[in-house]
Amino acid sequence: MHNQTNNVLGSDAARWAIFALALGGFGIGTGEFIIMGLLPGVAESLNISEPQAGNAIASYALGVVVGAPVIAVLAARMARKKLLLCLMAVFFIGNIVSAFSGSYYQLIGARFLTGLPHGAFFGVASLVAASLVTPEKRGRALSALMLGLTIATLVGVPLGSWIGQVFNWHVVFGFVGAIGLLTCVLILRFVPMTANESNAHPLRELEALKNSQVLLTLLVGAIGFGGMFAVFSYIAPTLINVAGMPEGLIPWAMAAFGLGMIFGNLVGGRLAEKAVLKVIGWTLLWNILIMAAFPLLATHVASGMIAIFLIGTSSVLLPSLQIRLMDVANDSQTLAAAMNHSALNIANAMGAWLGGLAVSSGFGWISTAYVGVVLGVTGLVVYAVTVWHAGRR
Repeated sequence: MHNQTNNVLGSDAARWAIFALALGGFGIGTGEFIIMGLLPGVAESLNISEPQAGNAIASYALGVVVGAPVIAVLAARMARKKLLLCLMAVFFIGNIVSAFSGSYYQLIGARFLTGLPHGAFFGVASLVAASLVTPEKRGRALSALMLGLTIATLVGVPLGSWIGQVFNWHVVFGFVGAIGLLTCVLILRFVPMTANESNAHPLRELEALKNSQVLLTLLVGAIGFGGMFAVFSYIAPTLINVAGMPEGLIPWAMAAFGLGMIFGNLVGGRLAEKAVLKVIGWTLLWNILIMAAFPLLATHVASGMIAIFLIGTSSVLLPSLQIRLMDVANDSQTLAAAMNHSALNIANAMGAWLGGLAVSSGFGWISTAYVGVVLGVTGLVVYAVTVWHAGRR
């Protein structure tokens, strides 16, 4: 992965290159989460119900799950800078089509198109960011890359919501598309052009699907991270109905979550430079403890704010998962790295579905935390199997 053009993280060249990639992550994160606050306007504009408008979220997630492995395999031999430019171009086009969507089905198709480059971008960007630094600084490089995604929850989503209120949802998607276009310009200017791995081949990338350690690590992320989504998907009604939080404070609660994500990501980047496999195990345990404490913390407004900040710190897991996949993928680096984000979107869908199932079954809003504990414990079991299998190898 490393070559003669390697920089160190502290150099200006590497900083600008990683900033360009992080900006892409910021755009993708904003585009992924912003629609959740736009659903009423989308539904009214297109004359559909809000649940129908919500299918645009599912369509995007499906695009991520499908696009990550397909693009990683088909583009295995493409130079990574060119691939990043192509992925951001698709992201830009998808958002512009979304902005001009005048019907339900056009929006659904546009959101699917926009989701296609998501996983592949983060996967390839992770490999590029890691190649810019010495091996012992990979954690900080990946943390800097993922900072764009986490800052999106703190800055991009509230900013997009404000734009949607002042103008409309069409303008919001145009704004996100503009971020994608700016990212293309910065990648073109600052990311070094390096050839892909000399032995890269679509069939060799598919070897990741037969690699037990890759599959087990993906499963750890898909299940272990699902607990966070089970709680976060319903955090607003939970805090309003359980803690008695005024609706006007919900944006501040979202900001607390964003701060937790940023803090967890920065700490996770540092920890990922140590024993990655052990860090994953301790982080899973930390997430279980947070979910277990949530029912107690969510009974008051002040402690509820603390609880949502702590839930955000579950992002400490992300850099370690990415590095673990890079370490065990052998010749299937691109596919393994890209599929990490497919796994996280599966966690998103599964956590939200199971949390909603618990609430609709009459167990109350707080039951999402118990779903989170169950998913966290299950993820810890899969982690134990991963460690056992790695020991056998």
